Amino acid sequence: MNLKIQKVHGSENDFFLIDQLQLERPFTKKELEDLRIRLCDRKNGLLGGADGLLLVEASKQGEALAKMRVINSDGSEASMCGNGLRTVARYLSEKHDEQSFIVETMFADLKVRRAEELGKGVATYQVEISPVRFEAEAIPMVTNKNRIIDEVIPELSDEIKFSVVAVPNPHLIAFVDHQMLVSPEFERIAAYVNGENPLFPDGINVSFVEILGENQLFVRTYERGVGFTSACGTAMCASSLMYVLLNERVFGETVTVKNVGGIVKTVVHEDDAEGYWMELIGNASVTHLLSGDLVDFTDGQFNRLQIDETNEQAAYIAFLESIKID
Repeated sequence: MNLKIQKVHGSENDFFLIDQLQLERPFTKKELEDLRIRLCDRKNGLLGGADGLLLVEASKQGEALAKMRVINSDGSEASMCGNGLRTVARYLSEKHDEQSFIVETMFADLKVRRAEELGKGVATYQVEISPVRFEAEAIPMVTNKNRIIDEVIPELSDEIKFSVVAVPNPHLIAFVDHQMLVSPEFERIAAYVNGENPLFPDGINVSFVEILGENQLFVRTYERGVGFTSACGTAMCASSLMYVLLNERVFGETVTVKNVGGIVKTVVHEDDAEGYWMELIGNASVTHLLSGDLVDFTDGQFNRLQIDETNEQAAYIAFLESIKID
C-alpha cells in the first residue's frame, strides 16, 4: 500500500501528518503502532523523529470537513493539539480549496481558517481552542476542592501558585520569574505529576509562564506524553486565559506568546452562554513530503522512501531571526 505523508510543525512542535482518507483501508492497530515507533523516535526515527502523529480521518459530524486524531510519541492519544490543528487545517484547506471550515476533534468541533502570514513564506492559520473547564472531574484531579485557581499545592511546592484548567487538554499553569522558568524545579514538578502521583492520575501538561510585558508572555511546557517540547498550542492558550483572568486584562485583545519554538498570537474571548474560548494564530509549516510503501515506513526502511525537503523551514528560521526569537 502506497503512503504519502508530510513532516509538519507548528512553533517547532513537529509531527508526521497522515491522511487515512487516501488509503485503501484504515491502518490496523499494529500498523499504527509500528508507524509511531519507527517514525517518532528521537534517536532512530525518520528525519529526527517527532512529537507524534496527526491522523486525518472521515468525520462523523455533519458540519466538519474531517476529523483530527493526535497520537503522542509515547503512544497515548491527546484530546487536542493546537499546534497540530493548525497544520491539519492547512492540509485540509489546500486539499479542498477552502478558506474557513470546521474540524472534528475528540471533544469539540473547532473552527479553523487561513490567516495573514506572520512572515514572508510562513503559512499561518487561526484555530479555535475550546471548550474550557476548571472542574476537577474535567482534568481529572483528585482533591477535596472543585477547582484550583492561583493557589499553592503543598504536594508540589511551598511557594509556587498554580492554576488548573482543561482546554480540553489538562494544564497546570504557574506564573514565575525567569530564574524559576529555567530551574530544575520545573522538571522535578512536571516529572512528578506525570508519574505515579496522588493528584493527577492521568498526568497533566505543565507550563511555567514568564510575563514579559503587557500582553506578552513566554511559555515553557512539559507536555504529557512527550516531555519538554518546543511549544504546546493548548498550553499557550491556557496560559493566555489565566493571564487575562488573574491580571484583570481585557477580553478580545491580542496576546503575543513566545516559546522555545517561536511565537504565536492568542485572543481570549468570554462568551456568556458557554464560558471562555481562545483563538490560536501561528505558523503551519510543511518541511518534508514523503512517499513510499507502507511496509517501508513500518519496518524503518527509510532509504527506500522518496523524501523531498521544502524551503519552508528556511522561511520560518528567517522569520524568527527577524523578530529576534532566541
